[in-house]
Amino acid sequence: MPVHADLSIRPGDLDDPRVVALLLTHVERARAETEPGSSHALDMSGLRAADVTFWAAWRGEEVVGLAALKRLSATHGEVKSMHVADSARGRGTGSSLLDHIVAAARQAGLTRLSLETGSWDYFRPARRLYRRFGFVECGPFGDYRLDRNSVFMTIQLETAQASAAPMPPAASAA
Repeated sequence: MPVHADLSIRPGDLDDPRVVALLLTHVERARAETEPGSSHALDMSGLRAADVTFWAAWRGEEVVGLAALKRLSATHGEVKSMHVADSARGRGTGSSLLDHIVAAARQAGLTRLSLETGSWDYFRPARRLYRRFGFVECGPFGDYRLDRNSVFMTIQLETAQASAAPMPPAASAA
Protein backbone atom coordinates (compact mmCIF):
# COMPACT_ATOMS: atom_id res chain seq x y z
CA MET A 1 0.00 0.00 0.00
CA PRO A 2 1.21 3.54 -0.63
CA VAL A 3 3.05 5.47 2.03
CA HIS A 4 1.96 9.10 2.13
CA ALA A 5 4.81 11.45 3.02
CA ASP A 6 2.44 14.00 4.53
CA LEU A 7 0.85 11.43 6.87
CA SER A 8 2.29 10.62 10.28
CA ILE A 9 1.03 7.63 12.27
CA ARG A 10 1.97 7.64 15.93
CA PRO A 11 0.65 6.33 19.25
CA GLY A 12 -2.78 7.80 19.96
CA ASP A 13 -2.89 10.27 22.83
CA LEU A 14 -6.24 9.94 24.58
CA ASP A 15 -5.48 13.13 26.49
CA ASP A 16 -5.37 15.15 23.26
CA PRO A 17 -8.78 16.78 22.70
CA ARG A 18 -8.39 16.47 18.90
CA VAL A 19 -7.96 12.70 19.18
CA VAL A 20 -10.84 12.45 21.65
CA ALA A 21 -13.12 14.47 19.35
CA LEU A 22 -12.45 12.16 16.38
CA LEU A 23 -12.89 9.10 18.60
CA LEU A 24 -16.26 10.41 19.83
CA THR A 25 -17.31 11.01 16.21
CA HIS A 26 -16.34 7.43 15.40
CA VAL A 27 -18.25 5.92 18.32
CA GLU A 28 -21.34 8.08 17.68
CA ARG A 29 -21.42 7.22 13.97
CA ALA A 30 -20.85 3.51 14.57
CA ARG A 31 -23.78 3.49 16.97
CA ALA A 32 -25.98 5.57 14.66
CA GLU A 33 -25.27 3.30 11.67
CA THR A 34 -25.96 0.03 13.50
CA GLU A 35 -28.93 -1.36 15.37
CA PRO A 36 -28.79 -0.84 19.15
CA GLY A 37 -26.59 -3.44 20.81
CA SER A 38 -24.68 -4.26 17.61
CA SER A 39 -21.99 -1.57 17.73
CA HIS A 40 -18.61 -2.87 18.88
CA ALA A 41 -16.54 0.33 18.60
CA LEU A 42 -14.10 0.76 21.47
CA ASP A 43 -14.54 3.85 23.60
CA MET A 44 -11.72 5.54 25.54
CA SER A 45 -11.66 2.98 28.34
CA GLY A 46 -11.52 0.14 25.81
CA LEU A 47 -8.62 1.77 23.99
CA ARG A 48 -6.71 2.13 27.27
CA ALA A 49 -6.79 -1.65 27.91
CA ALA A 50 -3.43 -3.39 28.27
CA ASP A 51 -4.09 -5.68 25.29
CA VAL A 52 -4.84 -2.76 22.92
CA THR A 53 -2.39 -0.59 20.97
CA PHE A 54 -3.92 2.60 19.59
CA TRP A 55 -2.66 4.97 16.89
CA ALA A 56 -3.70 8.30 15.41
CA ALA A 57 -2.90 9.46 11.88
CA TRP A 58 -1.95 13.10 11.46
CA ARG A 59 -1.57 15.52 8.57
CA GLY A 60 0.25 18.43 10.12
CA GLU A 61 -1.70 19.42 13.22
CA GLU A 62 -4.94 17.72 12.10
CA VAL A 63 -5.83 14.24 13.34
CA VAL A 64 -7.27 12.48 10.28
CA GLY A 65 -7.61 8.86 11.36
CA LEU A 66 -7.63 6.35 14.19
CA ALA A 67 -6.91 2.65 14.44
CA ALA A 68 -6.17 0.05 17.10
CA LEU A 69 -4.85 -3.49 17.38
CA LYS A 70 -6.24 -5.74 20.09
CA ARG A 71 -4.33 -8.90 20.97
CA LEU A 72 -6.76 -11.81 21.29
CA SER A 73 -4.14 -14.55 21.82
CA ALA A 74 -0.45 -15.19 21.24
CA THR A 75 -1.09 -15.50 17.49
CA HIS A 76 -4.41 -13.74 16.82
CA GLY A 77 -5.17 -10.02 16.78
CA GLU A 78 -8.16 -7.84 15.97
CA VAL A 79 -8.37 -4.57 14.05
CA LYS A 80 -10.41 -2.15 16.16
CA SER A 81 -11.63 1.44 15.96
CA MET A 82 -10.63 2.14 12.35
CA HIS A 83 -11.98 5.56 11.44
CA VAL A 84 -10.97 8.20 8.92
CA ALA A 85 -12.14 11.81 9.25
CA ASP A 86 -14.45 12.99 6.49
CA SER A 87 -11.80 15.50 5.37
CA ALA A 88 -9.28 12.70 4.75
CA ARG A 89 -11.44 10.10 3.03
CA GLY A 90 -10.28 8.97 -0.38
CA ARG A 91 -6.70 10.14 0.27
CA GLY A 92 -5.11 6.84 1.37
CA THR A 93 -5.42 7.39 5.12
CA GLY A 94 -7.36 4.17 5.73
CA SER A 95 -4.91 2.15 3.64
CA SER A 96 -1.96 3.64 5.50
CA LEU A 97 -3.54 2.90 8.89
CA LEU A 98 -4.38 -0.67 7.93
CA ASP A 99 -0.89 -1.19 6.50
CA HIS A 100 0.51 0.07 9.82
CA ILE A 101 -1.67 -2.37 11.80
CA VAL A 102 -0.68 -5.34 9.61
CA ALA A 103 3.01 -4.47 10.03
CA ALA A 104 2.63 -4.07 13.82
CA ALA A 105 0.76 -7.38 14.03
CA ARG A 106 3.55 -9.15 12.16
CA GLN A 107 6.19 -7.58 14.40
CA ALA A 108 4.21 -8.76 17.44
CA GLY A 109 4.33 -12.34 16.09
CA LEU A 110 0.65 -12.52 15.18
CA THR A 111 -0.21 -14.88 12.34
CA ARG A 112 -3.92 -14.08 12.07
CA LEU A 113 -5.72 -10.77 12.04
CA SER A 114 -9.51 -10.48 12.22
CA LEU A 115 -12.08 -7.72 12.44
CA GLU A 116 -15.76 -6.99 12.84
CA THR A 117 -17.42 -4.27 10.82
CA GLY A 118 -20.98 -3.31 10.09
CA SER A 119 -23.19 -4.86 7.43
CA TRP A 120 -25.01 -1.61 6.64
CA ASP A 121 -24.22 0.52 3.55
CA TYR A 122 -22.31 3.06 5.67
CA PHE A 123 -19.60 0.38 6.21
CA ARG A 124 -19.31 -0.64 2.53
CA PRO A 125 -16.11 1.43 1.91
CA ALA A 126 -14.48 -0.19 4.96
CA ARG A 127 -15.35 -3.68 3.71
CA ARG A 128 -13.85 -2.82 0.29
CA LEU A 129 -10.64 -1.64 1.97
CA TYR A 130 -10.33 -4.81 4.01
CA ARG A 131 -10.94 -7.00 0.94
CA ARG A 132 -8.22 -5.11 -0.97
CA PHE A 133 -5.81 -6.12 1.79
CA GLY A 134 -6.85 -9.78 1.44
CA PHE A 135 -9.32 -10.08 4.32
CA VAL A 136 -12.08 -12.61 3.67
CA GLU A 137 -15.38 -13.10 5.43
CA CYS A 138 -15.43 -15.60 8.29
CA GLY A 139 -17.61 -16.56 11.20
CA PRO A 140 -17.66 -14.82 14.56
CA PHE A 141 -14.42 -15.01 16.57
CA GLY A 142 -13.46 -14.20 20.14
CA ASP A 143 -16.51 -13.14 22.15
CA TYR A 144 -18.59 -12.17 19.12
CA ARG A 145 -21.85 -13.90 18.26
CA LEU A 146 -23.58 -14.23 14.90
CA ASP A 147 -25.36 -10.91 14.21
CA ARG A 148 -26.98 -9.80 10.96
CA ASN A 149 -25.57 -6.32 11.60
CA SER A 150 -21.96 -7.56 11.65
CA VAL A 151 -19.55 -8.75 8.99
CA PHE A 152 -16.57 -10.72 10.31
CA MET A 153 -13.36 -10.86 8.29
CA THR A 154 -9.94 -12.43 8.74
CA ILE A 155 -6.56 -12.84 7.09
CA GLN A 156 -3.64 -15.17 7.64
CA LEU A 157 -0.66 -12.84 7.83
CA GLU A 158 1.62 -15.25 5.96
CA THR A 159 -0.48 -14.48 2.88
CA ALA A 160 -1.17 -10.83 3.66
CA GLN A 161 0.20 -8.15 1.41
CA ALA A 162 3.67 -7.07 2.53
CA SER A 163 3.95 -3.85 4.45
CA ALA A 164 5.04 -0.81 2.47
CA ALA A 165 7.66 0.06 5.08
CA PRO A 166 8.92 -1.53 8.28
CA MET A 167 7.20 -0.21 11.39
CA PRO A 168 8.70 0.20 14.84
CA PRO A 169 7.47 -2.11 17.59
CA ALA A 170 3.92 -1.39 18.65
CA ALA A 171 3.69 1.11 21.48
CA SER A 172 0.71 1.24 23.77
CA ALA A 173 -1.01 4.51 24.48
CA ALA A 174 -1.79 5.11 28.11
